[in-house]
Amino acid sequence: MIRVVFKVAAWALLAAIVLVTVSPIGLRPHTITTVNLDRAAAYALTTFVFTFAYPRHWKWVLLFSVVAALGLELAQELSPTRHARLHDAVIKAGGSLCGSAAWWVLTQLRARRAG
Repeated sequence: MIRVVFKVAAWALLAAIVLVTVSPIGLRPHTITTVNLDRAAAYALTTFVFTFAYPRHWKWVLLFSVVAALGLELAQELSPTRHARLHDAVIKAGGSLCGSAAWWVLTQLRARRAG
């Protein structure tokens, strides 16, 4: 049952990222952190949750997350109020790497604790 919750949460987080990424700039939510931290945290959290949802496929999840970061950044070129930047794509892909790494570390700690 918990795996289903993680799957729903992961896909909902990805949908939120897609909406925020391709919507007009005026609709982007404002937070108290920096834009780069927002980007990295969103991708880190989403990748982290996806790896819990699909733990046997964590390598594919990581690849998918990085490709999604690059693809969604390019998709911003379709909007007249948005623009694609390599720097932003690297921040998002880096967030994906951090989310996957955090999942891996937590998994290793749990395995050591159990064994």
